[in-house]
Amino acid sequence: MSGVRGGVVVAVDQGTSSTKTVAMDGSGQLVARATTPVGQANPRPGWLEQDPEEILASVLASVAEVVAEVGTDVVTVGLSNQRESALVWETASGRPLGPMLGWQDRRTVPRAQELARAGASDAIRRISGLPLDPMFSALKIEWLLDQVDPDRSLAARGAITVGTLDAWLLSRLTGERRIEAGNASRTQLLDVATASWSEELAALFRIPMAALPPIVDSDAVSRPVAESWGDLAGLSFSGVLGDSHAALFAHGVREPGLVKVTYGTGSSVMGLSAGSVAEATGMVETLGWQRAGVPARAFEGNILSVGSTLLWVADMLGCTTEELDRLARSVPDNGGVYLVPAFSGLGAPWWDEAASSVMVGFGPGNGRAHVARGAFESIPLQIEDVLERADQASGVRVATVLTDGGPTRNDWLMQMQADLSNRQVQRSDVAELSVSGAAHLAGLSVGWWSEADVAAMPRQRTQFEPAPDAGRSRAAIRGGWADALRRARVSRSA
Repeated sequence: MSGVRGGVVVAVDQGTSSTKTVAMDGSGQLVARATTPVGQANPRPGWLEQDPEEILASVLASVAEVVAEVGTDVVTVGLSNQRESALVWETASGRPLGPMLGWQDRRTVPRAQELARAGASDAIRRISGLPLDPMFSALKIEWLLDQVDPDRSLAARGAITVGTLDAWLLSRLTGERRIEAGNASRTQLLDVATASWSEELAALFRIPMAALPPIVDSDAVSRPVAESWGDLAGLSFSGVLGDSHAALFAHGVREPGLVKVTYGTGSSVMGLSAGSVAEATGMVETLGWQRAGVPARAFEGNILSVGSTLLWVADMLGCTTEELDRLARSVPDNGGVYLVPAFSGLGAPWWDEAASSVMVGFGPGNGRAHVARGAFESIPLQIEDVLERADQASGVRVATVLTDGGPTRNDWLMQMQADLSNRQVQRSDVAELSVSGAAHLAGLSVGWWSEADVAAMPRQRTQFEPAPDAGRSRAAIRGGWADALRRARVSRSA
């Protein structure tokens, strides 16, 4: 590191279930942490809503806790956020006009099907780089506008702003109207080739261009936070990234070649790309980040159910996730039981909203432990399906997988990933990787660190190699998984 620096960078990671805030000192060490839970509501099956004001309160509370602990100057602030979640707000005040629809919300499936029948899918994929799917923000924004501005008169004159969580938080805290480029690329309203809003897509989703905030670089320094916002008052945000993009940045990936997998409620497989991503790979095209006006292009595969699968099976079996883990380890194999957790359809590489959850291969010879094992195996099996497509997207086989996220604390699961993928797994031992990426970018933006400083920062990792004898069972397990997938997707294959 070049010299000793006083003070800290504070970074916030706003996720689906909690807001985490950290303070990072000049050497890249995390010197304070705080977590504040946030709630979510499921008013109907397939619907997921969150209260924007509760999210804002959680940000303020976790920042206050960290600032009180470090007792030193805060240089700047970074933000990583859950992506695709969407909301609409009053431009002048920042007041939200309804709930935030979470990225898992599927209420817009009928509208997606309507657009597909109208032949819009190809244009949407070609322009945005993303398949027509309710996960992305555009359909959510259209639905929210239908509730508060059905004739679009307010949105058309800019009295309403629409966007992702980063855009709303900065609007509320600083009064600035802006959206970070990587988050904008997840709305399905961005022309991924030009990194600008697409008039064609906006018209298709009935979203007035005047309602879309200006797109800014990921390291653009914001206006200072207003004086009424407690410990953030007077500070600026200088690094904003979607959570998965922030994890890729924290891994130190700056060029094509390496791929990271973030395990959480769902999972994101992401790497930088040298060019466009073929639709046939099942991977989507997105912007990792944008600096000095230059977008870093990326490919990604999104898996909808990872940690949520374990929570659901544990609840079904009347146990905790820790007990589920012990059950799964108590048997040598899955006994022929496979679980395809298509609770909200399937994401990458299939993008099949009509797929159904199935559990196959169970019978009198199976017990709870085999079901538990099938639940755990569904995670690396889904991820390997996407990694195979990442091989195609990058043009070379991905030999090493960089992993992060809560479920990766499980050594057994990481070894299973290495065995079933026949790839080396390097797990980040920094639990707060997304928020670390936001901190790195924020410090870089204001010149607190150089690129060489960030590259030299500690990145503790644990390595898992495929077991020498794993090949014998790998083919059989993956064959059974392929059969289970066919059953889950029977409506498409019929």
